[in-house]
Amino acid sequence: MSKLKSHANNVALPHTIFSLPFALASAFMAASGHPDAWTVVLILIAITSARWAAIAIDNLADLKYDKLQPRLSYRAMVRGEISKGEALIFIAACLVVLVLTVAQLPPICLKLLPIAAVPFIIYPFTKRFTAWCHLFLGLAIAMAPAGAWVAVTEKISLPMIILCVAVALWIGAFDAVYGAQDERFDKSHGLHSLATKYGAAGTLRIARGLHVVSIACFVTVGLMLNLGGFYFAGVAIAALALIYQHALVKPGDYRFVTQAYFMRNGIVSIAIFIFTWLSY
Repeated sequence: MSKLKSHANNVALPHTIFSLPFALASAFMAASGHPDAWTVVLILIAITSARWAAIAIDNLADLKYDKLQPRLSYRAMVRGEISKGEALIFIAACLVVLVLTVAQLPPICLKLLPIAAVPFIIYPFTKRFTAWCHLFLGLAIAMAPAGAWVAVTEKISLPMIILCVAVALWIGAFDAVYGAQDERFDKSHGLHSLATKYGAAGTLRIARGLHVVSIACFVTVGLMLNLGGFYFAGVAIAALALIYQHALVKPGDYRFVTQAYFMRNGIVSIAIFIFTWLSY
């Protein structure tokens, strides 16, 4: 049980809230409100296993930096509760589950799996060379609704692409805000982020702009799919949540940028899913 808790810590189990609700919303949109139950189960298993592998890869790649970062002292690998070997075994197991699960979905899903896997495999290393690493994280998480859509419809379509852009910009922007508190640490260790390139004030302006575009994309998806008022109410709640989050943070003042701040962003994904479901 202790080891299981350590692995749950290592993959930040509560952060599943950032991908699964969007995957469910995507499945409902793609199926016009009536996705096949077994397909949904397979989607949830595939996305969960992919996400666990992605987080474990990220933590393994960043371990030498995380050990120097006081804010991350709670992580299982930093505390030595999970060895590198155990992490690699866990990653391999998750990837096996991912492939076996996707193989039960329409053939196009297995064909596209290598492409979908690229963002979450390379993301941990992007902070070594680009300030826009946050958007690679956004793209990795956007593969959840993309995969769900293709699993249901067996094709790529414009509403799916716009939905994925909305998710990628949403997650990328708030990750940039959350990461701004590490500006000094990142600079001292040669890591890249929007904060190291544009400073805290510039990062917050960019994040606000990206979130505006994200909400516009969510609205566009609703219009393209003729979703009802419930859906747009959910988008409005998501927008208000983002406005509140931005109001809390000022350049150089990160008192409110805590794990609670991080998790509150889950309101966006939950609102979009629940109100998508209600709209049908």
